[in-house]
Amino acid sequence: MLLTRILTAVIGIPLIFLCIYFGGLPFYLMVFIISVLSVYEYLFIVKKYNPHTVVSLIMASGFFLFLCFCKIYCCCGCDCVDKASISAILMLLILFAIEVFKGKAGRSVERIATSFLGAFFIPLALVYMVYIRDLDDGMQLIFFIFIEVWVLDTAAYVFGNMFGKHKLVKEVSPKKTIEGAVAGIVFGVLSAVICGYLFMSNILTLCQSGVLGFVISIIGQFSDLAESLIKRDGNVKDSSNLIPGHGGVFDRFDSYIFAVPAIYYVLIFIK
Repeated sequence: MLLTRILTAVIGIPLIFLCIYFGGLPFYLMVFIISVLSVYEYLFIVKKYNPHTVVSLIMASGFFLFLCFCKIYCCCGCDCVDKASISAILMLLILFAIEVFKGKAGRSVERIATSFLGAFFIPLALVYMVYIRDLDDGMQLIFFIFIEVWVLDTAAYVFGNMFGKHKLVKEVSPKKTIEGAVAGIVFGVLSAVICGYLFMSNILTLCQSGVLGFVISIIGQFSDLAESLIKRDGNVKDSSNLIPGHGGVFDRFDSYIFAVPAIYYVLIFIK
């Protein structure tokens, strides 16, 4: 199992780093694939609610592409909030229309709600990776975010296993501990300051790097818990076995769901 995890990381991490380095279409494509696969795995987790899987995947794909490329080609002056609002209304219109004309009211709200959550929220959250990569010095910022998430996840896992005695949220994620969460925050902030010193001194002050590290450490761990909540409701351990030794794509990128949008707006605020 450990060897499988290591081999997967040896192949996957350089590939991700190359996509981040080149940016543009390779990075857009990488995030698009992550988004669509995460939506697919989410829909599998909540299958007991009978979501509209095919329709949700089509809407999620279209929504992601719309948010990505509207930024370049849209000339109507609308911002991201406008695009998201228009898309949300259209998605709900489609989902309600399916239920209305299907003529079966039983559990229709569950189907609409679970389908909409996957099709709308996951692509909307992950597209902020593209927005950050397109900022000035976006390559360094994306490298910083990925390094931060990996460091805090590793620190929380290692220290949680070694010293964890107090459960964080037992009913949602039985293995996560308060000690591990605190270690994730401490090492997240420390690694952020180190990254700020090593390759981001021309972008952020050390204080700003530390603030970003703190935000990622807190919200990234909460994002992980949010995905655990979904999995507990679906009674599954992993979102899939697509990544050998690591579970599913949704498992590996759950920490980014809430963290990336938060970091984008913190960056806009402090810069």
